[in-house]
Amino acid sequence: MFGPPASAALLDLVGDPVLTLRADLSALRANPAARDWLGADAAEGWRLLRQAAGARLEAWLREAAHAIDAGRAPPPAPPLKLADGQRATLHLLRERPNWLLHARLNAADPGEPPLVEWLALSPLPLLLADAAGGALLRRNAAFEALCAGSPRHLNDLPDLLQALLGWNRGAPLPALTAQRPQDGPLVTEAEFVDPQGRHRWLQARLRLWRQGGRALLLATLEDHSTLHERDLAHQQLDALMDTAAVGLATFQPEAGWVKAHRKGSPFKAGAKNHGGAAGSLQGISRDIVEPASMPEFERLQRALKKGDAVEVRYAVRHPELGRRWLLTRVAPGLLAGGRRSTSVVTLDVTAQAQAENALLLRAESERAVLDSVLVGIVTVGPDGIEWMNRSARRMFGCELEDVQGQPMGVLAPEDNQHAFHTEPGAEVFECRLRGRDGREFWVIGNAVQTQREDGPGEVKQQLTYALLDIDRRRQAEAQSRVAQASLARIIEAAPLAISLHDAASLNIVKLNQAAAAMAGRPENALLGHGPAALFGDAEADHVRTDMREALASLAVVQREYRVGRDASTRVWDTRFLHLNNLGGGDTPELLLVVASDVTEHRAAEAARLQAAISQRELLVREVHHRIKNNLQGVAGLLQQIAVRRPEVASVLKEAVGQVQAIAQVYGLQVGATGPLLLKRVFDAIVGSVQRMQGRVITTAAEGGALIDDWCLPEAEAIPIALSLNELLGNALRHGNGAQVRCQLICDTAGVTVEIVNPGRLPEGFALQNVKSGVSGLGLVRALLPRRSAILSLEQEGEDVACRLELIPPSVVHNPATKSSS
Repeated sequence: MFGPPASAALLDLVGDPVLTLRADLSALRANPAARDWLGADAAEGWRLLRQAAGARLEAWLREAAHAIDAGRAPPPAPPLKLADGQRATLHLLRERPNWLLHARLNAADPGEPPLVEWLALSPLPLLLADAAGGALLRRNAAFEALCAGSPRHLNDLPDLLQALLGWNRGAPLPALTAQRPQDGPLVTEAEFVDPQGRHRWLQARLRLWRQGGRALLLATLEDHSTLHERDLAHQQLDALMDTAAVGLATFQPEAGWVKAHRKGSPFKAGAKNHGGAAGSLQGISRDIVEPASMPEFERLQRALKKGDAVEVRYAVRHPELGRRWLLTRVAPGLLAGGRRSTSVVTLDVTAQAQAENALLLRAESERAVLDSVLVGIVTVGPDGIEWMNRSARRMFGCELEDVQGQPMGVLAPEDNQHAFHTEPGAEVFECRLRGRDGREFWVIGNAVQTQREDGPGEVKQQLTYALLDIDRRRQAEAQSRVAQASLARIIEAAPLAISLHDAASLNIVKLNQAAAAMAGRPENALLGHGPAALFGDAEADHVRTDMREALASLAVVQREYRVGRDASTRVWDTRFLHLNNLGGGDTPELLLVVASDVTEHRAAEAARLQAAISQRELLVREVHHRIKNNLQGVAGLLQQIAVRRPEVASVLKEAVGQVQAIAQVYGLQVGATGPLLLKRVFDAIVGSVQRMQGRVITTAAEGGALIDDWCLPEAEAIPIALSLNELLGNALRHGNGAQVRCQLICDTAGVTVEIVNPGRLPEGFALQNVKSGVSGLGLVRALLPRRSAILSLEQEGEDVACRLELIPPSVVHNPATKSSS
């Protein structure tokens, strides 16, 4: 026991473990004996010890500290039994501001082997851990081989090993905590990779041991890798036997057959074993063996009796499956303990025989197909030509017997560099050949080198030539080259500008002199440039768009472009045609552009069109002038009739006014084109009404510059002029000789004509009740367009106001003022 205070040097000399504790009872310093007891990290060892000891140790530490501070004797420490069998007696002393903890260790009972000896003795990995905190209390060397380093807590182990030990997220599994004493151990299995990289299938048997408020985890691990490998080998062997239709049996002289043919095999033992040794050696019944295979079958039986190694192939006639071929192999061996054993494997090779027959049939079928193709096929072996198809025999003018066994050089001219006199390669070749009839011709072909098995372990090289007669094609190519050269000369001399463009980039690939003259640059300076080099920057975007359209279309796209500026501007009629890989193979897609200079032609067309327009305008003016004169003549005749016939003078006078209004409109159209200016029509109708009625009408116009902005379309000029004539005449008739005012009002929305005369409307007058007629308001309602003309008649004091509102399309803007704006 120590008396306070004790220096650190004195504590280091003490043989018992002594810890210096902080106020919170955590380890601050440890003497060498304490470090030997708790480990190099004494603070972590003290924490794990407190965690493993549980609540009793914590309660004693608190009560002893409180008693010492109060001046009382501390309670005795609870007995502390360590994992190695030792017992520790603890004493707490005050050394302000810290505490001293003295531990007196008592050796374990020498009559009981220490736990560490039992752990070291077991070859299985064993582990003892605190189930509450996860501290590793004891483990043996076999367990340490499963994990790298020196883990001190379950959380330090690999995740897979934690799961195998029933530890998940800092706590035991629920199935482990719910374990009762009468329950069996909890068994877990997992595939684990040890630090040496070996895959091991481990099985853990876990039990939670509880005593005195403590819970310890006991774990035993077993390596089942060998059992798994054995089971896997059995499964693979069974699967191989089932897949390959193999019958497997093992024979021991003292025990007979220990394993018969696989279950479900069609070739079970044909003769039952009634005690005879010879009969028991039969894996196949003798009565189903075909007579021709009986000698081989007897040889098999003798080898089975003597225990000799043999491999026999024989045929049987199965009552259900028919004729089958079997291959039986006998392999003697020794079992553990020196016992003899014979393994017999019977394989159904009928499928192999059928495959060989099918292969022969396939080869004959391929020969028949090759004999019918138009390409010449020649097979050459080590000894020379072996086979030729019909096309090759026809090509060389001979039969197979004429050249069989001879080298391919007999079919080639005398040339050391010829493809048939050199080592063949994989590339395609063209060469001249000579038939047996003396005819020489060109072919294109290639050679394929293959291997052929002539016998067991004997492989020979074989060459197969595929030859296509291209003599006619070469002649056609020569003619095509001549035609292309002629076409190139024609294109070069043609007055049309012709160019070829790459379909992807639209750059110029080729062009003639006319195209170069069109661009005003040398041919070499234009190659590789875009459409702007030919048509200028102003038209470049339009040309590219039209080219893309032509590439997406199968038809010819025609456009016109103006190239140049001012007086030097030329008009080119251009056509685009997509040449969609005409050459085949890797030939790039091209776009053909053909342009012709149509400047003079378009100028001549424009002159003819202008002349036709001028002639038409002249004819129209003449027609309008004659219509006006004729209408005025008609008006004069009507006036003469009115003089002679006073009884109809009033009716004729109204008709004369209408005819004069129409004549005024036609008179305005003489010398004018397009819509008529509304102000001129207004003035002409007002003047005509004044002359006919002999009265003066006060006129006014509002709107400023807008007065000259509104016009009447040709189709609406006459109806609106007649309507204005009738409204003015109606105002003069009902005005009792008083002054009539007429005003033209123009704004941005439309035009309003306002006519005011003294008078009163009849009682109950409604304009919508006026029926359509041939004069007056009835004629006005019949002539005015309903949607773009609004007529109103209202009483304003002592005057009657008539308003005619015209909006588009009854009136339109003046094209001259609109274009100038």
